[in-house]
Parts: sequence; structure tokens; C-alpha cells
Amino acid sequence: MAQPKVRPLEQFWPSVDPPEDVTLEDLAPLDPGRPFSITLVFSPLDAPDFPRALELARQSPEFRQTGTGARTRYRARFLVGDAARLLDVFNVVQRASSTEVLVDDQAMPYGRELWMPLVSFFLHP
Repeated sequence: MAQPKVRPLEQFWPSVDPPEDVTLEDLAPLDPGRPFSITLVFSPLDAPDFPRALELARQSPEFRQTGTGARTRYRARFLVGDAARLLDVFNVVQRASSTEVLVDDQAMPYGRELWMPLVSFFLHP
């Protein structure tokens, strides 16, 4: 068996010396400018526990109602300190397939399956 003509390098990435002091200018693009939030966007449900869920949603730091009748949509933003209230509302409104989960106002993959279960970590200090 012949020896290879090229020997691979043991180092894959060039060595970079990061700056020792990070400046505010370096961090500015990473800061979204507001605290982490999860927003639920949902329609009215014909369920006995929906009025209570809507009452809890109205207590969120930012709540908005748009449309009327069958086109009514509710939008409630919850912060980290509102994790218990968020989960209480979500446990009701998740029954509707039209319910949206937004992370920092962005639709994220697996909002229901991944992000909502992670909220429970905020309940335990």
C-alpha cells in the first residue's frame, strides 16, 4: 500500500487571538433591546376554561385584541416573570391549531413542542 502524497493538517481552523476586552460596541448587535418574551396569538375558543385564560392573558404586560366576531384574535406577550401565567394560558389555547407561539416576536420552529416546555424552567429558581 502506497503512502499518501499529502499529509492532512492537524489544525482545521486558523488560530485567532480574540480581544481580551469586549466593548459595548461589540455587544450591541447581540442585545435585542428588550427583555426575552414569548407571545401567544390565538382566537376565541368554545371551552369552559377559555374565559379564565383570556382574563390571565389580559394581565400580560402587552395585550391586544384585533378583529371582531369570527375574526377576533388576541395577542398577549409574556416576560420571564410571567412564566406561570403564560403556561396557564397556553394549556387552554393550545387546543386550537391556529394558536401561534412567537419567541421575541418571531415565529420559531417547534414553538409548541420545544419552546413552551422550556418555559417551565423559569418556574423553578
